[in-house]
Amino acid sequence: MKETIDPQTLAKANLWLTGNYDAETKAAVQDLLDNNPQEIIESFYRDLEFGTGGLRGIMGVGSNRMNKYTVGAATQGFSNYLKANFKDHNPLKVAIAYDCRNNSQYFAQITAEVFSANGIFVYLFEALRPTPELSFAIRHYQCQGGIVITASHNPKEYNGYKAYWEDGGQLISPHDKNVISEVEKIQDISEVRFDGDKKLIQLIGEETDKIYLEHVKALSLSPEVIKRQKDFKIVYTPIHGTGYPLVPKALKMFGFEQVYLVDEQTSPDGNFTTVKSPNPEEPAALAMAIEKARQVNADLVMATDPDADRVGIAIRMGDDFTLLNGNQAASLLIYYLLTKWSENGKLTGNEYIVKTIVTSELLVKIAEKFKVEHFDVLTGFKYIADIIKHLEGRKTFIGGGEESYGYLVGDFVRDKDAVSSCAMIAETAAWAADKNIGLFDLLLEMYQEFGLYKESLISVVRKGKSGAEEIQAIMAKFRHNPPTSLGGSKIVTIKDYQTRKNHDLLNNTVSDIELPTSNVLQFFTEDGGKVSVRPSGTEPKIKFYFGVVAPLPDKKRYHEVEAQLATKIEQYIQDLGV
Repeated sequence: MKETIDPQTLAKANLWLTGNYDAETKAAVQDLLDNNPQEIIESFYRDLEFGTGGLRGIMGVGSNRMNKYTVGAATQGFSNYLKANFKDHNPLKVAIAYDCRNNSQYFAQITAEVFSANGIFVYLFEALRPTPELSFAIRHYQCQGGIVITASHNPKEYNGYKAYWEDGGQLISPHDKNVISEVEKIQDISEVRFDGDKKLIQLIGEETDKIYLEHVKALSLSPEVIKRQKDFKIVYTPIHGTGYPLVPKALKMFGFEQVYLVDEQTSPDGNFTTVKSPNPEEPAALAMAIEKARQVNADLVMATDPDADRVGIAIRMGDDFTLLNGNQAASLLIYYLLTKWSENGKLTGNEYIVKTIVTSELLVKIAEKFKVEHFDVLTGFKYIADIIKHLEGRKTFIGGGEESYGYLVGDFVRDKDAVSSCAMIAETAAWAADKNIGLFDLLLEMYQEFGLYKESLISVVRKGKSGAEEIQAIMAKFRHNPPTSLGGSKIVTIKDYQTRKNHDLLNNTVSDIELPTSNVLQFFTEDGGKVSVRPSGTEPKIKFYFGVVAPLPDKKRYHEVEAQLATKIEQYIQDLGV
């Protein structure tokens, strides 16, 4: 059986058999070598790397798995890098949080012990907490870094490790690559210091919650509206994750008195027993909450993912509910924020919003209406955080978002924040209700003004080593043989973020893209269509993002125009051979 394993992978596996690993780990590796060579390949063919979401993988033994040793090595490498970068800080400080997943608390404890063994002071949350609160804690406690143990919305067999810098944002280049470099310098697991120093670990909890929630409450732009709409009915579910109890507390602080919970999903559960997937992008994850909303006659449903940085939304449409995608929710939120900032006389010409390149162009149109500057960044909220950091003290960040259900209002957190987003989306809904319309009606009004933007996403899953190679081959094909038209409309612009070149096909010119290098391709059509192609940074898949637009002359024609746009997206898919 061993002959089926390539020499490099086999050498890695043997290192775990002979190195300074515990007996249980060695026995598990030997069992895989004897009985499951394919799993040995998947577990050892590479080392976990920082992607758009940090370190993330299936739990188990091996260099390509989440376990005590990969977490320990990552923390040792991060410790070495922090000590090299912050030589004048004594003591160095980090904050650590974790979610509801199996082994999250264990991995958080390992992380705290390795940091403290390296002389770094640790603020460790006493129990599970949302990712955005970790980002907040880094800044509040003036830390130089931070870690949250989570695999976000991935299936139950996954866990992950998101690393943060002193600004409260996730690691970006060069720090992400440099930390990996430090990890790769570790030649033997004995170099990882697991002998923690309890004196350097301080538990934090409710006192931090209180300060964080006070910042969330300060975001409110329409307290008088909520007073009138205090009985606006909301159903909320944390899908077994960290959103409970902070989201209900935030809604109560805003003034909402009719908040209903999905009781079966409020308890932390790493197996996510009531859902197939804890991903608020998937309709099934909101099914129980929508049923609850029908029972109590609510108008708004919100569901947060396990680490409470993303939120899925369902809104009433007539007698039933419709799910909003991330682009629609972001557009409604930004439209509300800019409208209220304008009405409240807060726009000075120095404000801005940020979106990712794969997010709806509708946000650009909204920003242009209010003469608010907008920035496009690469996929990953860490790039939004980086813009905020660079413009801090010079311009005012109002809000931002990405199509994958992540939004941020205000800058006291430097990552997507489902806690504050839930509160502000509820306020948006109450503001619409105060005008005797629902969120769907508000969306239609926006489509009439700016055009009906329709987006769709297809993810092509290709697991393992062979899958990774196939994904690279797909990118190479589109890079070297790009389409000339989509849906009968000519391609007028191609953006290649790997070469950082913008190809204007109408004028036959090439210009530079002022963003970091990334393996992303975008195709723009002459009638306003946009297709983005990128491998996921956190999952074994390649993603195709589709965006099309058409005028909506009359609200009554919504379904007709929407169907036409859906047909156009299908044509795009056929043309690309996806």
